[in-house]
Amino acid sequence: MIERQSRKVLPQLKEVKSTWMGRRPTLPDSLPVIGKSRKNNNVIYAFGHQHIGWTLGAVTGKIIDSLSKDQLPNIDIGAYSPNRF
Repeated sequence: MIERQSRKVLPQLKEVKSTWMGRRPTLPDSLPVIGKSRKNNNVIYAFGHQHIGWTLGAVTGKIIDSLSKDQLPNIDIGAYSPNRF
């Protein structure tokens, strides 16, 4: 479905020659990691969405946008802290 819809927007796409599905990060508490690195303020993490990254991508993108501008996101992301482990 994603390929079909993509071709409507980007008809110049070439034929798919192979498919690949890499590892998907899954964390022990089933929550994603979203937030700034403790070691490098220029690194913002956003991974581990339990196989539903397509669904959560837009919300995560808004959070990352806020963090990159040193603004508070419009939701509490404390539970997703990279420092929780």
